[in-house]
Amino acid sequence: MLEAGTMLLFCAVLFASVALGWSIIPALFVGVLLFMGYGLVRRCSLRAMASRAAGSVRSAGTVVVAFVLIGVLTSLWRASGTIAFIVAHSTAVIHAATVIPLSFLLCSAMSVLVGSSFASAATMGTICMSLGLSMQANPVMLGGAILAGVYVGDRCSPVSTSALLVKQLTHTNLFNTIARMLRTGAVPFVLSCVVYVAAAVVEWLCASGGSGFGAASAAATAGSAGSARAAVSTNASSITDIGGLFSSAFDLHWLTLVPALLVIVLALLRVDVRLLMLASIAASVAVCVGVQHMEWAELLRLLIFGYHAQNPQVAALLDGGGILSMLTVMATVCISSAYAGIFAETRMLARLQQVIEMLGHRIGACGATMITATCAAALACNQTLTIMLTHQLCGGLYGDDESERSAQAIDLEDSAVVIAPLIPWSIAGAVPLATINAPTLSLAAATFLYLLPLSRMLASAVRCRSGFRTRHRSQNQNPGLAIPHRPKPMLHMFAHGFHPKPGD
Repeated sequence: MLEAGTMLLFCAVLFASVALGWSIIPALFVGVLLFMGYGLVRRCSLRAMASRAAGSVRSAGTVVVAFVLIGVLTSLWRASGTIAFIVAHSTAVIHAATVIPLSFLLCSAMSVLVGSSFASAATMGTICMSLGLSMQANPVMLGGAILAGVYVGDRCSPVSTSALLVKQLTHTNLFNTIARMLRTGAVPFVLSCVVYVAAAVVEWLCASGGSGFGAASAAATAGSAGSARAAVSTNASSITDIGGLFSSAFDLHWLTLVPALLVIVLALLRVDVRLLMLASIAASVAVCVGVQHMEWAELLRLLIFGYHAQNPQVAALLDGGGILSMLTVMATVCISSAYAGIFAETRMLARLQQVIEMLGHRIGACGATMITATCAAALACNQTLTIMLTHQLCGGLYGDDESERSAQAIDLEDSAVVIAPLIPWSIAGAVPLATINAPTLSLAAATFLYLLPLSRMLASAVRCRSGFRTRHRSQNQNPGLAIPHRPKPMLHMFAHGFHPKPGD
């Protein structure tokens, strides 16, 4: 089948790029050529495909502008001392007995503020990992807690690139979706806290010379613990005094917290996210000039190129941000948007969409979206493309009214956004783990990332079963009612071929 061959070739190019450590952008351009080549073989007009692709890219313009503002904002938060103030005062509460659950909570809070898993891992995550290992914490559980935490805010922060992307794709209200995300994520979040508290208790028992389960647990993780601790031993000793390190580079005045407080207050007031970011940017500029005494020329430079500290230890924790740092994600969104236009013109995904719709009739739209997101994450190797592919493939499961678009938005947030980092070869999880020097096995300890989709699938299965019982009871009480049309089973479709509707 030509469609399958084209997709497999595209996936092979993506896998090669990730495996060799190359930028994913050239691989995405190869995908454009492959999909247009498929269209030409299917006798689609090159002009029509290009026009559809250009229209899809133009529709992504709003989210690209938001990405530029995020790049500026994260750079200014670094330069103004906002992140340094938060990290220095937060890590003061970390103790050996509570380092695992506190790492999860602190990384969650940091990611909600900055909206980026990578930035949160590079700052709060790196410090929590180093402090935790210096306190003899289990590196697998510690790395899992940090990875789960940095994606809590990556999913539901008002300045998150993934949340803004989902908003743009589904044409929904960002703050309404965030409110729903808080509801669907509450139970998995609490359960994750319970798991990490239990892990901390086990660690404490092991450290106090316990026997039985504690000793067995310690022996089981000794190998991975030793290698991870060795990897960051120098780091751990060099950044133990976080407050002193940041105080030498910044004036940690309470005013440095104002840009972050503005984001929280304006988000609660449901101010448009672009105005919210502009307000925080203005406050950050004032802090940079008035508190940190930064020159205007240096300020303008860091807006584009990002913040770069003179102290190597501070640079390892805070360097980054700027408009240029967002180029990769902006290019990924634009090229992936072009895919949507090409797929719409060539109907390349029509057969796969039909299978997904049939699956949705069986297990519900939420369950079908979860399965599709898992497959898309395994193939796409990054979060942004996973979100866009899942949205494209599952579009037929939802209607076009506001409630249906909202349902798709929350299903994307609870599937594609958090499943992508669980794929071992995806950069969504590999980059944060590499940043904090955590073992790959930490993926198994990132409880929030799989408890959330599992809880949603369980709730969806219960609703589908309840709906089936209601329909069955109604038919028994009213045998004259017409039996609704059911789609052909998948086995029938594969046995007798796919017969698209007129116009497909």
